[in-house]
Amino acid sequence: MDIDYLLQQYKRFGVHLGLERIYKLLVNLGNPHHQVPIIHVTGTNGKGSVCAYLSSVFTQAGYRTGRYTSPHLIDYTELICLNEQQIDSEELGNLLIQVQEAIDPQEESPTQFEVLTAAAWLYFAQQKVDVAVVEVGLGGRLDATNVCAKPLATVITSISRDHWQRLGSTISAIATEKAGILKAGCPAIIGQLPEEAELVVCDRGLKLQCPIIKTQPAREIDNGWAVVDIQKKEGTKSIKYPLQLQGEIQLTNSALAIAVLEIFRQQGWQISEEAIVDGMAKIKWLGRMQWTTWNNHKLLLDGAHNPASALALRNYVDKVVAQSSQQLSSITWVMGMLSTKEHDEIFKILLRENDTLHLVSVPNHSSAVPSELAKLAKEICPGLIVCNTYSDLSSALSTAFSKSDSLVVLCGSLYLVGSFLRSF
Repeated sequence: MDIDYLLQQYKRFGVHLGLERIYKLLVNLGNPHHQVPIIHVTGTNGKGSVCAYLSSVFTQAGYRTGRYTSPHLIDYTELICLNEQQIDSEELGNLLIQVQEAIDPQEESPTQFEVLTAAAWLYFAQQKVDVAVVEVGLGGRLDATNVCAKPLATVITSISRDHWQRLGSTISAIATEKAGILKAGCPAIIGQLPEEAELVVCDRGLKLQCPIIKTQPAREIDNGWAVVDIQKKEGTKSIKYPLQLQGEIQLTNSALAIAVLEIFRQQGWQISEEAIVDGMAKIKWLGRMQWTTWNNHKLLLDGAHNPASALALRNYVDKVVAQSSQQLSSITWVMGMLSTKEHDEIFKILLRENDTLHLVSVPNHSSAVPSELAKLAKEICPGLIVCNTYSDLSSALSTAFSKSDSLVVLCGSLYLVGSFLRSF
């Protein structure tokens, strides 16, 4: 079934935050969200990988587990999963038709994200999931996923400056939007937040009488394993698990997931340590510090679409270079960014003297102009060896790999990474 065709008519409405349209649509569908127990996850970075960790472990523990995340990288069917399996294209198409038939033509049309979100709720209700792990699309308070009055738990992974045009220009304002997913009496698990953000979140939690659980990063130990300490009434308990996803940031993200799982275990959910180990080992999360190949060349992929994620990537790249057995003289960046992102801050974090930069447009999105990015990059990092623009990604990659002693990284936008994964 042609999912693109079914969704095409809703694209023109873009991002339009607000809950009125999704509530009306869900009422017309019989309020499927009322039948779905959820863990609701927001944050500037890390929310997708936390959802992936949780979904994988709950599945390994034998629970019927839904997962709804965004955006997709290759295909819309990635957005909705049951027991770690993407929804079938035919089934997604049938759900979208059901949603379409529930739209009142006399009312304001829902956005594409609202239509997909309604389809997810409908699917999880029909499949009678034990738990659904649901990622916020944008912000939290006015996001289409924020329709459940009593989630099982809420999670705020991180808060930094991104989407400030819609969420507010200060960390406090952004924190207010993200804290909008907290619900009365529901436990809220939070990561390492800036002080002003944590104050906002904790104040909101206090008003709603939410138990606030603050987490600390796990510790990396030998052979790709990590250990995290969990505070319990009887003392501290350590949980050891494999760390499949790359980058130091995953010590924070995985610890958040373990903290959530521990709350569920205390509530009587049957999640063994074996299920935690197996679930963490089997996690799959594309496009985030992911190693792949292009024409037999080793390539690192990452979204790195805001300053915080750019810093996580730069730290990981520096670690790779330091541990490499071969002499890597510099980093070769192949980048494209959306027009709305903080290009200067991302360049300041990523670029170093003697690096090489190849710039492209992000296909089918509101892309920054490569020639303008090139001018900015040269101003910020005059020591770049090369700074070129290309009309297509294939040409940029061909040139990038002509230098044999360089680590090549494709980054700047998840949509660019998705374009690569679809095309190559």
